[in-house]
Order: sequence, then structure tokens, then C-alpha cells
Amino acid sequence: MSQAIHRRALLLMAASVPIGACAQKPSAPPPGPGMTASVTYLNLLAKVPFFKALSREQLQWVIDHSREWATAPGAVIASSARGGDSFWVLLDGGWQIEHAGKTYKAGHADPAKWYGGRDMKALGVGDTRVVGTAKSYVIEIQQAELDQMIQRGFAFGPHLQSGLAFYSSLRKS
Repeated sequence: MSQAIHRRALLLMAASVPIGACAQKPSAPPPGPGMTASVTYLNLLAKVPFFKALSREQLQWVIDHSREWATAPGAVIASSARGGDSFWVLLDGGWQIEHAGKTYKAGHADPAKWYGGRDMKALGVGDTRVVGTAKSYVIEIQQAELDQMIQRGFAFGPHLQSGLAFYSSLRKS
């Protein structure tokens, strides 16, 4: 295949992906060992319970203002000591919350499907960490970006409330 034909084939393949369907941000160092950058696809994000109630425009806004990571089993995704200032949502796979010698496994439809951020920190839960239990995909949202999403009316309320109730119960254990 000539170079011109090969280049044209690549351009045609690229044209078949809808613009705005995914976002690839400039490379950044992973937040921890066992984590690599990943691409967020709008059609997949729309199926995640945390984001299911959002419009296509809101989903694209999430993609444009967050970072997705693939995690290996056993990878420490975030903890009260590292990455807890960011807001993390489990997209696919599984993770567990570790606190006071206990583990609490969660999938993307459980109350503990998110971790971190200002509101969790304000609960005063103490030392915690979130560890991947399988090959997983997570999205990291900076607190300021989450604040903007909430101000824009993104329908996170029930998910945030169930998570806060879960994390509040850890304080008592």
C-alpha cells in the first residue's frame, strides 16, 4: 500500500469517530503506581450510574473537565494521604474502601462508587484508601470542576447523598 493510500485510510477511519465523542488530554503523570491514562468515551460514560442522568452536553463537559485512569488490581487509587482532595468515580471494574482494618468492596452502582473531595474530607472519617480489586477504570475530577458541575445543575445529588451516608457510617465504626 502506498504511503498516500495508507494516510487516506487513516484519515477515513479517524473521520468515522464523532467529534467530541472522547477527549484525550495531554499526558500527565499517573497519580500512583498501577495506574495509566485512559480515554473517556461519551457513550460509555452515559451508561455509568453516577452519570446516567446527564445530557450529552453535560457528559461532554465531564469528559472535558476530568481525567480517566485505568487501574491494575491492587493499585492504590487514592487515599486520605494522596489524591483524596480529588473526587474519584468508579466507571467500571471494582474497588474497595479500606478503613480501620476493614474493607468495603464496591462496584459502580454501590454507595461507595465515589471517593474523596471536600465533602468526604469534612466528615472526618480518618485514614482511608481506595484500592482496585480488578482491572478498573476510574475518573478523577478536581474539586473546583466538581463544584462547577454542581453549580451547572448536573444531577449528582442522590449519588452524593448515598455516598456521604456510607462514609458517615465509617466514622462510627
